[in-house]
Amino acid sequence: MKIYEGLAGFTPVRNAVVTSGTFDGVHLGHQKILIRIREIARTLQGETVLITFWPHPRLVLYPDEHNLRLLSTFEEKTKLLRQFGIDHLITIPFTQEFSQMSSEEFIKKVIIESIETKKLVIGYDHRFGKNREGSFEYLKVNSSSFGFELEEIPRQDVEEIGVSSTKIRKALELGDVTTATNCLGRPYELNGIVIKGQQIGRSIGFPTANIHIPNDYKLIPKDGVYAVEAAVDGSYYKAMLNIGNRPTVDGTKKTVEANLFDFQGDLYDRQITIYFREFLREEQKFENLEALKNQLVLDQKLARSIL
Repeated sequence: MKIYEGLAGFTPVRNAVVTSGTFDGVHLGHQKILIRIREIARTLQGETVLITFWPHPRLVLYPDEHNLRLLSTFEEKTKLLRQFGIDHLITIPFTQEFSQMSSEEFIKKVIIESIETKKLVIGYDHRFGKNREGSFEYLKVNSSSFGFELEEIPRQDVEEIGVSSTKIRKALELGDVTTATNCLGRPYELNGIVIKGQQIGRSIGFPTANIHIPNDYKLIPKDGVYAVEAAVDGSYYKAMLNIGNRPTVDGTKKTVEANLFDFQGDLYDRQITIYFREFLREEQKFENLEALKNQLVLDQKLARSIL
């Protein structure tokens, strides 16, 4: 997959099959579109082109009104799109100026002139242009003058899946990782770097990897204890994860800490990926470290049985 920052570096390809959107999370609804444009491109002997926007439009348009957290970083989204066989990923910088572009101007300058689109595929509720004025109906009425073919993913095809990025965000904020997994078609993931913590877990026999999540816009699920899998350098480990302020040791800030089962070695400064499997319990304050240790024994036993 070739990645372009803006339209300047993109050279039109033969029979471009195009879709556009934010694709946050690349969930099952998004995947339906991705699979469809790949099918069409194969039939036309063309190539797939996905137009996305960065930062997320809502972060630019409503910076003070929305505390929006995203399901995927740009790197995570790129990895997923590559897995679905997208040939060309064009990232258009979303600015206040770009947000004022009319739907007609977007179609003319981006879809027609810059990409030379052969066929455009969009979801039934997809809207574009200033104030989201552009729609499938608008495209359909004007398709003869645009010079490209048009296809809409039908409402029933999307609604029967019952998936949206908003639904997934709400589920994760409630600790409902099962719903999130079902909507994404895979476990929700966090990617970070292991940093040095207070090493309290090590002192009670449960050493933890203190994970720094570098992107502050990435959604971190509800505070609590989870059964997870952890990937480090291509190796996978069963693990349990705590998200929260660690009230038993009077913690003052939120941390994300994983205890990897049957792992030996040093994790400091290494990349780690966490895959959420199941919510185990709420974070709670214990009388002392011994009481915390006893609970962690039970948590590990439950996590192992789940994993």
